[in-house]
Amino acid sequence: MKIIHGIGASKGIAIGKLTLCLNIDDHIQKKTITDVEAELSRLDEAKAASVEALNAIYMKALKRVGEANSMIFQIHIMMLQDEDFYGSIRNVIKEEKVNAEYAAWKTGRQYSEMFAHMDDEYMRGRASDVIDISKRLIRNLDTRLANGLDSLSSPSIVAAVDLMPSETVQMDKEMVLAFITKEGSKSSHSAILARTMGIPAVVGLADQFAQFSDGDDIIVDGISGDVILSPDEKTLSDYRVKQGEFNRHQQELKLLKGTKAITKNGVQIEINANIGHPEDVDLVLENDADGIGLFRSEFLYMESKQFPSEEEQYIAYKTVLEKMNGKRVIIRTLDLGADKQVPYLDLPHEDNPAMGLRAIRICLDRQDLFITQLRALLRASTFGKLAIMFPMIISVDEVRQIKSLIEKVKSDLTKEKIAFAPDFELGIMIETPASVMISDELAKEVDFFSIGTNDLTQYTLAVDRMNHCISKLFDSRHPAVLRMIEMTAKSAKKAGIWVGICGESAADTSLTEFYVKIGINELSVTPSSVLELRKAVQQIDLK
Repeated sequence: MKIIHGIGASKGIAIGKLTLCLNIDDHIQKKTITDVEAELSRLDEAKAASVEALNAIYMKALKRVGEANSMIFQIHIMMLQDEDFYGSIRNVIKEEKVNAEYAAWKTGRQYSEMFAHMDDEYMRGRASDVIDISKRLIRNLDTRLANGLDSLSSPSIVAAVDLMPSETVQMDKEMVLAFITKEGSKSSHSAILARTMGIPAVVGLADQFAQFSDGDDIIVDGISGDVILSPDEKTLSDYRVKQGEFNRHQQELKLLKGTKAITKNGVQIEINANIGHPEDVDLVLENDADGIGLFRSEFLYMESKQFPSEEEQYIAYKTVLEKMNGKRVIIRTLDLGADKQVPYLDLPHEDNPAMGLRAIRICLDRQDLFITQLRALLRASTFGKLAIMFPMIISVDEVRQIKSLIEKVKSDLTKEKIAFAPDFELGIMIETPASVMISDELAKEVDFFSIGTNDLTQYTLAVDRMNHCISKLFDSRHPAVLRMIEMTAKSAKKAGIWVGICGESAADTSLTEFYVKIGINELSVTPSSVLELRKAVQQIDLK
């Protein structure tokens, strides 16, 4: 028996035999061609077949995992039709006079590497999407490399170097007990889809992946991230008990829908959800969140080739507000810069971008860009309960500049006879030590605080959360970080405003009681964590 450690990407426990999937990388051959036009024609045919297949997968995904999680396949089609990406494949064929399979493989790897080295976790997760697209092209170019996931003869635990989103969504849940991968991250779409579909998954096994062989008996623990190779009888027995307990727990969580997060002594906490796209609202509603605590508006910019227009933004915000049907929606103004770059913004190169021109600093520097977003937000405010939140605040002067611009936008809209709600809330993110230290002053200017624990931890501990060499030092439970949070909560209470947490540690149930005790009013987490957190609050007895 051997225990191999990976990253638990989707909770659950599976016990069964392993099926190793074909790795395309091992079968790609670089061949010299003489007829470039014929090769380009082959590529175009493969592209057309890929688009057709992706449309079919999208329709299947709509039924299986809902609109929010199926939109990735529409994005795949857009990426496949992107002039830069597809044009790069064609250029490799023309300039190097090589076969289309190799050109697609090479280009996919280059773009994937580019995404993988970005600081932002979401963008790193997109590295697998590029590989998915290139693999689909390759399979349509050479049918011998077709994947066997859809032809499993018995229920199996699937092992692959990486599983693409399109492969994950086509899995038959009756035949796929779990999956393990050599590569991948918690934020990849495959991991997200696995969580949505309820398939246990462990990813990021790295070099340890080489220890697995087809037909191995294994246990996959998606909770701890452990994969147990050739388990003994006692371990098998123990895990069967754990498996039963986990399944019962999941059913019990569903019974919490319609209830509130109220402690045993009557303290109520608002449990909201974080989203990045309008389509994610379906998952928010499915998990019965009290509202949306963080809509990351920057993804509207990151997934566009140019600045999204006022109308495009207005439609996106309006859609979310309408779907939430009166529940509060907190929309964060664009948080670009640092690890979230868009080429058309044309930001200067910075040696230390995490402390450079980013977030609200860009907005106040490029006020035309900011006003466009504010106009869209205010116009949408009539369709629901809107709150607007501003990131990376370090001074009272910044808040006053923002409020002045909002008044200008209100005045302009009034002159244009365009309606907007008169009573939306304004809040700021507390994610720097500076904002914590002057939180008593900032609290006089706004309606709420939302603590971004990811950046607050990074800046407080002087630990780059993307640096694997010092990742053990990144600790959101560090006493210094917790004192920063407590100080912020005290300032908010004294000023009579509410305070929430929208960073990763909001979902850390080991901290939930502490947060309730110090006066945190709201916690915002990924939609799939809402019911688990609600249960944690309901079990607290402060007496």
